[in-house]
Amino acid sequence: MAFDKDAFLTALDSMTVLELNDLVKAIEEKFGVSAASMAAPAAGGAAGGGAAAAEEKTEFNVVLTDAGAQKVGVIKAVREITGLGLKEAKDLVDGAPKNVKEGISKADAEAAVKKLVEAGAKAELK
Repeated sequence: MAFDKDAFLTALDSMTVLELNDLVKAIEEKFGVSAASMAAPAAGGAAGGGAAAAEEKTEFNVVLTDAGAQKVGVIKAVREITGLGLKEAKDLVDGAPKNVKEGISKADAEAAVKKLVEAGAKAELK
């Protein structure tokens, strides 16, 4: 007797959530396995590879940590980076440490940090 995957999938498709839950429990008991134990190694592997997860980060924040002595130049740089008005940019610089830009690509974030540092501020990438 050959196993018919299509018939099995059709039967699964017609089942309710409660029936599917009962089926999973029956399979766990019959074969001595657990659906949760299969997910745990995958999650542990991802958590264990902290360096790999850091490399996969795609969104970065530019944080102004200190305005420095040349506040006017820093305000100009903030306005250029963010498109904020003069008052909003000044408030942001005065309120340091603050996020200048959030959720941007690494290249854009590095360029923004460089621009702020050149203006006399202290900034970092997070």
